[in-house]
Amino acid sequence: MNVRIVCVGKLKERYWLDAMAEYTKRLSRFCRFSVVELAESKNTSRAPADIEKAKEEEGNRILEALRGRVVILDLGGKECTSPELAAHVQSAFDRGEELTFVIGGSDGLSPAVLARANLTLRFGRITFPHQLMRVVLTEQIYRAFCINNNVPYHK
Repeated sequence: MNVRIVCVGKLKERYWLDAMAEYTKRLSRFCRFSVVELAESKNTSRAPADIEKAKEEEGNRILEALRGRVVILDLGGKECTSPELAAHVQSAFDRGEELTFVIGGSDGLSPAVLARANLTLRFGRITFPHQLMRVVLTEQIYRAFCINNNVPYHK
């Protein structure tokens, strides 16, 4: 099974890179895991029209990178438990579908990307830094595989 995270921006700090490397290594026993990093918009204006244009530019890059079943992280999504996420991962696995998770840019996602989602999730009502969210999402994907494979990690 292929599992990917498509995200806007790059990890910069060593500790985020180390955390991602650890979970990528752990996931390798369950799936082919990869991260696709897309360029952030160069927009520096906070004018609403410029923000929408930037979201559209990033959205076009995201849409080109999507494969299979798409799970988008967005504050407008629904919350789920780790076992519920595990069931979603298992469903994709049972159908032989590639699973792509999306983390948008700092201004959010374009309507076209949101419309492409098979599932839209949020990890609470608070806003996380994008770099931290990538690590949290990867950990939750690993946790989902542990739940599905009866590996003693999830409590």
